[in-house]
Amino acid sequence: MLYSAYEIHRNLLAGASAMATAGAELLNNPANPLSYFGGGPILASALEVFAHAAAPRGKPAFGFEHTMIDGKEHVVTEVVEARKDFGQLKHFIVKGAPKGRPKLLIVAPMSGHYATLLRGTVERMLPGHDVWITDWRDARNVPLSDGTFDLDDYIDYLIDWFAHIGPGAHMLAVCQPSVPSYAAACIMSSTDNPNRPRTLTMMGGPIDTRQAPTSVNQLATERPISWFEQNVIATVPFQYAGAGRHVYPGFLQLAGFMSMNLGNHMMSHWAMFKHLIEGDEESAEATKDFYDEYRSVCDMTAEFYLQTIQEVFQKHSLPKGEFVHRGKRIDTGAIKDIAILAIEGEKDDISGLGQTKAALTISTGLPDAMKKYYMAKGAGHYGIFNGNKWRNKIAPVLEDWIVTHND
Repeated sequence: MLYSAYEIHRNLLAGASAMATAGAELLNNPANPLSYFGGGPILASALEVFAHAAAPRGKPAFGFEHTMIDGKEHVVTEVVEARKDFGQLKHFIVKGAPKGRPKLLIVAPMSGHYATLLRGTVERMLPGHDVWITDWRDARNVPLSDGTFDLDDYIDYLIDWFAHIGPGAHMLAVCQPSVPSYAAACIMSSTDNPNRPRTLTMMGGPIDTRQAPTSVNQLATERPISWFEQNVIATVPFQYAGAGRHVYPGFLQLAGFMSMNLGNHMMSHWAMFKHLIEGDEESAEATKDFYDEYRSVCDMTAEFYLQTIQEVFQKHSLPKGEFVHRGKRIDTGAIKDIAILAIEGEKDDISGLGQTKAALTISTGLPDAMKKYYMAKGAGHYGIFNGNKWRNKIAPVLEDWIVTHND
């Protein structure tokens, strides 16, 4: 019922968005006298802001065509190297790139957004690394016949994909996947898997949410798991391939994130409105590009979402040494030769300070020389992996860590 009501509302807004777009184009037409004086420019700008906010969105594209290496332009090609029911392994092949670049698997969050949320992360790492990324599917598009997907499956996917990439790779987990990525590293270490990563970098990950709990953490702990089952789990409607599947809808996740910083989002749209009136198209487009990505959301399977809430946020299974994969307890002391880098943002309001750093403490089998912590001053959650602080301050730390432990 919840999902169907949302679809009705979304379709109505899509029609209103189309009408607003047509109105803005009419008012901005040079042949229209109203585009030069009176309230025409103001009304056109207002309609354009509304049209953009209400427009329906699908899965964005990474859109990489080239990258620069040593001042030379190289063509970039996206190739899907391996496919599974709930995700695929994507490889960014750089034509003519120097041989021997470190292989890097970027593990994208399965938290309501597509892997393209990490476009800036991939772009920054492309020149110096052979980059791969986990490209998760929207659960509403996965037929019921393809089965279920939970944390156990997530971990299995990572281990299988490392087997495809081969020995000597490095792993970068951004936010939510820090837990399954760390678990996969433990399992591969305990079995002496030759494809285990040389380094594991976790950025803004909820390894131990008892440390500096944020409002997101508190929301997950103040209600029993039954509340989440009854109030935020919905059934995919008939018009999608995954009809009948129980999911945590992406639109609910987006609503939660938007409400956390509603004032900032309102000010961003007000600024976009003023830029349009002033004719500052470049600034307005920058805001549009951000929200095109931010509002592009996908669904998670109910079993994955509920298991994450329970194991990561309520039971704190991993730092307590109680996390189980396929019926077997994860041994956090098994990691002995995978160098671990924990990165946190000083102003992260989703994963508090100390939550990712906890991975260094629980890795009891790893020498201190193979552990490193970096706190990015002034960086919020999204600033850890996108923007100037990521490009100029954080990425160099990661690059140095990979180079140091690449042999």
